[in-house]
Amino acid sequence: MTPRALALTVEDSAEQSELLRHMLEREGYEVFSAPDAETAIAAFPTIEPEIAIIDLRLPGVTGSECIDLVRSRFPGCRIIVSSVLDADEYPCADAALPKPVTSAVLHDVLAELST
Repeated sequence: MTPRALALTVEDSAEQSELLRHMLEREGYEVFSAPDAETAIAAFPTIEPEIAIIDLRLPGVTGSECIDLVRSRFPGCRIIVSSVLDADEYPCADAALPKPVTSAVLHDVLAELST
């Protein structure tokens, strides 16, 4: 059996994190959820994400800083920015996932990244 690809989510809202976990698992991903960038960074030695969905508005280390760290550590990881901010305020990423997140939009984003 082929192992499922890992998705890293960095989201400080427990409700949003659980919603992302559920939707990503339905898309076939294994999910590592971090409530903040510090938790995600601490897990770097034990994970190898294929995609990372990162909220921009995080406590402590910012979402933008977390994106830079993920990109540096995992160059092949596709970065998806998730935020309530306007898309023109998003840092450079492979895709955008505006909030509120829906399963249909997430599915489309993942499909676009896989082409």
